[in-house]
Order: sequence, then structure tokens, then C-alpha cells
Amino acid sequence: MKKKFLAILLTAVMVVSLVGCGSKSNTSTNDSKNDSKGTGNSNGGTSQTTDESTKTEDLGNKLVFYSSMTDDDIEAVIEGFNALYPDIEIEVVNGSAGELVARITAEADNPQGDVMWGGLPQTDGNSYADIFEPYISENEDEIYDAYKTNNGFYNYAHLSTVAFCVNTDLEKAAGIEIKGYKDLLNPALKGQIIFSDPNSSSAAWNNICNIMAVYGYNSDEAWDFIKGLLDNGMIISDSSSKCFKAVADGEYIVGLTYEDGVAQQLKNGASNIKLVYPEEGTSATAMACAIIKGAPHMAAAKAMVNYLTSAEGQAERGEKLGTIRMTNSNAKYSTKYIPATEDIKWVPRDINWLIEHKQEVLDRWNELVTTIK
Repeated sequence: MKKKFLAILLTAVMVVSLVGCGSKSNTSTNDSKNDSKGTGNSNGGTSQTTDESTKTEDLGNKLVFYSSMTDDDIEAVIEGFNALYPDIEIEVVNGSAGELVARITAEADNPQGDVMWGGLPQTDGNSYADIFEPYISENEDEIYDAYKTNNGFYNYAHLSTVAFCVNTDLEKAAGIEIKGYKDLLNPALKGQIIFSDPNSSSAAWNNICNIMAVYGYNSDEAWDFIKGLLDNGMIISDSSSKCFKAVADGEYIVGLTYEDGVAQQLKNGASNIKLVYPEEGTSATAMACAIIKGAPHMAAAKAMVNYLTSAEGQAERGEKLGTIRMTNSNAKYSTKYIPATEDIKWVPRDINWLIEHKQEVLDRWNELVTTIK
């Protein structure tokens, strides 16, 4: 995710196949239904992206899209959206989640953007109720129960799943095999583990959430494990992307990171890394899109949120990207870069607990980091 703003004007593109007029019939490797843990990703059939009222409504001819997602993510969305709405010109403002939230806040009296996508996790709770418009997408009934809106303005469009990035060459040289959390406490990994700062990185906070889900919320076992990581010389980076890029570059043996980042490295041709899910269990946080309060192009903004949460839009995005899990239970696509949902051990998350106790957990983390240093 880029750290500085980059405004990109992308003109409307006509796509030959009309996405909204039919459904794909792709064979999916991820076709298990969601269970009570909310661990499903992309499966089932496809459904109409928009209802007839949205299609016939005058949506205007412009949309300002604030996003912390990668260029590939954004291009995939724009291509699919403009296939449905070729007359809407999309202007993209790209930046980190923190930068974009700050910008939206600063522009509150005169909103410039319409939709924000990326960097908005479930555990935000109601933190940003003052800058986002109450709106629930027309696809809410199709969203897995674990990823339905929990505040009335976040609409969850994809998942960020906890995983390790492991350098296979360095792992072999160290004479170890990394399968789960317990392996990270091996002295052979002293100073060879990289993490980011959960105070500023949603990826790092996602990992802390999973540790709590595995070992118990605020339990002695969870904090003993975190202390063990720090005692083993775990490096705290200022960038979440370093947790997979630096591992691929051979600077560290393992990074605590997220599935999509590692899968993208594999897609780009990295042959010296592997994607590992902790054998104790993994979990995901849903990432949202939201309409900016007072959006100047409100009808187009609603259409974009509906597209991002639709089965067809998510299936197309999953097919094009191949590195990401989705939230719509009817989305269907195939990929060779991430394993099927049923092939992974999942643990449930208590989202409400994490929302309520986030600052408490961060305060204790900060205290531990200071003590270790």
C-alpha cells in the first residue's frame, strides 16, 4: 500500500463482455460453504450485480474513489465497474488508510471523495461513524454471517487472512521447519522474524487478533507467546509489506503477515518463499468499503459499493487477481495461488471483544516492547 497520495485519472473503459447481463460458470477450488466460524471465502454461484432500479437510475458521470489497495486491485474493480457503467469516469486517490481517513476528515465540510475502499477492518467498530454515510449494500443477504456489516456503514468486500511468509532456502539452511506459532520460538530464528507495528499496521493488528483467537483473549498464554516472540529478537518494521518482501529478498526467514501479500509474491514468480498458515489455526478480518458522508456523487457511490459486494463483482475480481478471499457466499472463482478454504484450519474471532479491548491490547503490547528493548 502506497504511503503517499497519488491521484490517478482513469477514463472509462468499455469491456466486451457485459458483466451485469449474465453469470460466469467457473470451476472453483474454493467452494465450501461458510460455517459458524465465518471462514468461507469465495464459492457458490453468481448473482446479478445490481437490481433494475440501480441500473436505470441516473448515476451521473463521475466517481472519486479513495483507496489504499494496490494498482492491480483497483484496475480490476474499475474494469468490471465500467463494464456496467461505461459513462462514469473514475478518479482514484491512492494512499495509506491513515492518510485517506485524515483527508476525508479534513474535507468533512466540503467532501471531495465518494467511496473509500481498503484499510477499513471490522475491528474499527463505530470509530469513523462521523465521516462515513450510513448505507448497507443490496447484497447484504449474500454476505457470510461473520462478515455482515457491524456498524451500518462498513460493507465488507474482501478478507485479509493471517499467514506466514517463509523463505524456504533460509529455513532449510537453519535446519528447521516452520508450521505454526510454536516453531517461531525456536532459538534458530533469533533475530530472523519480521513483524510490523500493530499501532499503525492493520496487518500487524490482524496477526495480534489471531494470536488472541488461538491462545485466548487476553490470556496469560497469549501474552506469554507474544513475549516469547519479542524475546526471540523479533524485528518490528515500519511497513507491513516488508514482512513478505524482506523475506523474499532473503533478509529474514519468516514474516508474520497476510495471505494476499505472500500470494502476490508467488504470483509474481517468487520461488524461494512459501505461504504457511499457522497449524494452530488462522482467521481473517473482513475489509470494508464505505461511502463518504455527503459524497458529491452519491448515486454512483452506492453503485460502486453494490458492485464491490456483489457475487459477480467479487468473482471477477477473484478470477483476475487470484490472491484474495471474498465475502459474498455466492462468489465463485478459481485460483492456484491460495488454497481452498476447506484445506485450512480456522479459528473463530470474537470481533466485539477485539473492538472493545483494542486499545487495552495495544497498550500492553507497547509496554512489552519497551520492556524488551
